[in-house]
Formats: sequence, C-alpha cells, structure tokens
Amino acid sequence: MNVVLHIPDDLAVSLGESGDIERQALEALAVESYRADRLTKAELRRMLGLRTRFEADAFLKAHDVYEPIELDDVERQVRDLQRLGF
Repeated sequence: MNVVLHIPDDLAVSLGESGDIERQALEALAVESYRADRLTKAELRRMLGLRTRFEADAFLKAHDVYEPIELDDVERQVRDLQRLGF
C-alpha cells in the first residue's frame, strides 16, 4: 500500500534535514503500532525490512521501546542467579 502525506513545504524541509522523510514516517508508524500492540515484532521486522530479530531489538531499543518483564521472569532470574552463587 502506498500512502501520501501532505506536509507544508517549510515543515518538510526542516523534517527532512535529518534524512529520508519517508523512512522517518514509516519508522514512526511502526514504533507506535508496535507500542499499541497492533504489530508483532515479526510484522515490524517485515514492515521495516529488518533481516533478524536482533536488528528489530536494536531498532526498538533505539526508539526507547522495551519488552515488558513479568514478575515471574524476575523471580526466575533471581533463582538462577542464586543457584549460580550470586
């Protein structure tokens, strides 16, 4: 699907100074859709053309998006660390 955005010329110039404005818009849509649980990580990868989940993780980290951690996960990690002597 192709999407056309109409941005006033003066704003487009300042928005485009940091790079490809089309890519910026695509990435912003991907990040917000992922945060809102409208995209899975696999779908985000496909949308952005990222080859690996590591690239997807790095992309999300760069945009301050982190995986939620559950209490069970923390408790399991504590048990594992205790078992290892920490």
